[in-house]
Amino acid sequence: MKLIIISGRSGSGKSTCLHVLEDLGYYCVDNMPASLLEALAERIAEENNTELDKVAVSIDARNLSGDISKFREIFNRIDASTLDQQIIFLDAETNTLLKRFSETRRKHPLSNSDLGLLEAIKLEKDLLSPIADLASLNIDTSTLNLHDLRDIVRDRVANHQPNVLALQFQSFGFKHGTPIDADMVYDVRCLPNPYWVNALRGLTGLDPEVIEYLEAELDVDKMFNDIKDFLETWIPSFERNNRSYITIALGCTGGQHRSVYLSEKLREHFSQTISNIQVRHRELNKS
Repeated sequence: MKLIIISGRSGSGKSTCLHVLEDLGYYCVDNMPASLLEALAERIAEENNTELDKVAVSIDARNLSGDISKFREIFNRIDASTLDQQIIFLDAETNTLLKRFSETRRKHPLSNSDLGLLEAIKLEKDLLSPIADLASLNIDTSTLNLHDLRDIVRDRVANHQPNVLALQFQSFGFKHGTPIDADMVYDVRCLPNPYWVNALRGLTGLDPEVIEYLEAELDVDKMFNDIKDFLETWIPSFERNNRSYITIALGCTGGQHRSVYLSEKLREHFSQTISNIQVRHRELNKS
């Protein structure tokens, strides 16, 4: 039996996430009162209840504020021994949410004559913090289009197996902003930069020429081993703490060479021991 709780700020993609799960056979409920969550969980856990073996619900700022403030208490009362439960929290940068509301001309659920759009977006973040704090997976949709988000939901959420750690390495460029959904961030800008080699400038960390250049640098190999050793030491502790997802971000200046190379090298290494492992190159995906 599986229960997925989808939450996040308005405009972050919750409806898209719910629609993907519905297409994959989940029984979906939008804007469910948090106070009814425990009763739903008990219903799902009923013996031989095959009609509700996969359920996804959306809980957002349209809920009663008193229910959201008590969310941790409500969630902790659910019997985890009979139900595989996950909380997925979607969010985006404030400027991105402002742009999305401006483009669609939708009204924010918290805005009114006394509360403007920007104030409503900021207030919503505070209201949803009790849910965000319990999320097993955070998804930053700031740079994602509709198809990207659908792919992530299918790959990371719908296909996830209970008690199996899902590990993702994500490359990014610091000049485009640090990803807000990362559990760990490594800064690799101190390494030699292929960008300053004219023949390599237009290539990426996926190209053989760049790989050869970086593999010849001792500092690159040392950085890889330091990150690898740290993760090998501490990932088992995260697993024992019932972490279902870990997103590890590696950033260089533009997100094109060094971070891409190291993300791929780490994926290659850890795929030998972890079955559910993915890599995402944020800046390369944009292009």
